[in-house]
Amino acid sequence: MSAPRRTGCGLFAADRGATPLGTWLKITSGEPVEIMAYAGFDFVVIDLEHAPLDLQTAYRLINSAAALGMVPLVRVPDGTASTIQKILDAGAMGILVPHVDTVEQATAVGRACRFPPHGTRGAGGTSRAGAWGLRPNADYLATGNDDVLCIPQLESTEAIKAAPEMLALDSIDAVFVGAADLSMSMGSTPAAPEVLELVGSAIDAAHVAGKYCGLAFGDVPERAAQAARDGSDFVVLSNDASMLAGAARGLVTAFRDAEGRR
Repeated sequence: MSAPRRTGCGLFAADRGATPLGTWLKITSGEPVEIMAYAGFDFVVIDLEHAPLDLQTAYRLINSAAALGMVPLVRVPDGTASTIQKILDAGAMGILVPHVDTVEQATAVGRACRFPPHGTRGAGGTSRAGAWGLRPNADYLATGNDDVLCIPQLESTEAIKAAPEMLALDSIDAVFVGAADLSMSMGSTPAAPEVLELVGSAIDAAHVAGKYCGLAFGDVPERAAQAARDGSDFVVLSNDASMLAGAARGLVTAFRDAEGRR
């Protein structure tokens, strides 16, 4: 397998020795990102699609994640160039774009992530990504083209079929299979054999292209570990809100059970 061109600030470095592990951030507060760093996650995905996070909140979380040694990725709410531009200017080291179904959509998203002549991203060297204008322009432009990860989400059978062509694009670094939406579009479940077959085909397509494929697994680390052994290159487990909810429910249940045994 040929070496991928971008590593996302070391997230996919050849000498990592372990599958990159991340989690979603959905809470509009700075404390969860700190907790995830101390817990040992390699990256976080700030979720602007399924959480009430605005650009200002994402801006703060990106900075905190990077300062704490995690790679900050952002799931944007849409694939428009203006949204991608603002997120990358804020310092994100990669984006996940939901519901990319066609090569044409992947092409547009990829070009929005890259500076000319490779794409259409506008220069914003006075933003955080350019250290407020203090970073040499050549370094700022090189990092934007060489380190920022562009990751379409595949959430339909149409997207899975188009994956090989998407991954052949120089601007696309990885794909992320949204098994929940994929299975719903098929009238099935994420663990159904026909869904797992499509997930496997996406992983194979990524590896043939010398690129990466990621998956999410809720709060079942055993399944995530098995997926990593089966070829998934990065995995996402749970999210800050569900971790809090699960811990809270567990405490209440344990107390009520203990109370009933008096």
